[in-house]
Amino acid sequence: MKKIVLLVVACLCAVSLFAAPKKKAKKAGDGKIKIGIINNPPSESGYRAANVKDMETVFTAAKGYDVKTFYSGKNEEQLNAAAQFITDGVDYIFLSAAATDGWDKTLKAAQKAGIKVFLFDRMVSAKDSLYEAAVVSDMANEGATAVAWLKSQNLKEYNVIHIQGVMGSDAQLGRTGALDKEFAAGTMKKVVQQTGNWSADEAKKIVESVINSKEKFNVIYAENDDMAKGAVAALDAAGITHGVNGDVIIMGFDCNKWALRELLAGNWNYDGQCSPFQAAVIEGMIKSGKIASKKIINEEKGFDAKTITQADIDTYGLGD
Repeated sequence: MKKIVLLVVACLCAVSLFAAPKKKAKKAGDGKIKIGIINNPPSESGYRAANVKDMETVFTAAKGYDVKTFYSGKNEEQLNAAAQFITDGVDYIFLSAAATDGWDKTLKAAQKAGIKVFLFDRMVSAKDSLYEAAVVSDMANEGATAVAWLKSQNLKEYNVIHIQGVMGSDAQLGRTGALDKEFAAGTMKKVVQQTGNWSADEAKKIVESVINSKEKFNVIYAENDDMAKGAVAALDAAGITHGVNGDVIIMGFDCNKWALRELLAGNWNYDGQCSPFQAAVIEGMIKSGKIASKKIINEEKGFDAKTITQADIDTYGLGD
């Protein structure tokens, strides 16, 4: 009998040992909202530097956020970073995709893991059911606004050097679309259409090549300010006038303050706004738990050298 009692006691102890719930180890950063931000490098442009700073200003440790950021202009590297954030078990992923395609599988994996994804700055081609919301610029509208302005100049002919951004990015596709329609319709001539990869140096080489070819041109449509600056450097070196009352119309995008000053001085003709400020809108949705809209479009405009003011530069310009 004594042996039976001892055996029962031993069994109960064993059951108690294995049935007792294990105490969950407290991980570093517990209690904070864990965010993985995937963005293009701040060195890409003045716009991107402002966009990165905006995220850093809003999502701080002091406000209860544990943020890890990955920067790359290559889609494959961004996809790998997203996979790692999913493995790390972040609460949110914020994504500014280098390219619009290729995100379906990764977004599905994040959704399955219970991770909420917000797009910012740029769209992807995936179904909108795979992300919470997108706070973005309407890149196609930016292109349409710029091309409408260009057509309003009523030039006798349009011979355009078109310097594109990184191919496949939402910004490139949107800013290219409206101009491609004019080329296809024959209302404007495509002197050259080539990517400058958002780089001033690459844009400068493209324009130098056209100058050396002796082909006629009177418009440079650059898909960001840095490339417009590189294009102008090539013109200056060749002694070709540009801007208001110049031989070549200069168009850029992003509205860096230094670029808008070029408009005010009459050295450039047009600059299209692209707002980098999306962080506060995303934070508002996280805090409230309410999605204001599946797609929230930044309000943006275009600026003409003949009408821009210092107040415009102070209000809308990015950087110093």
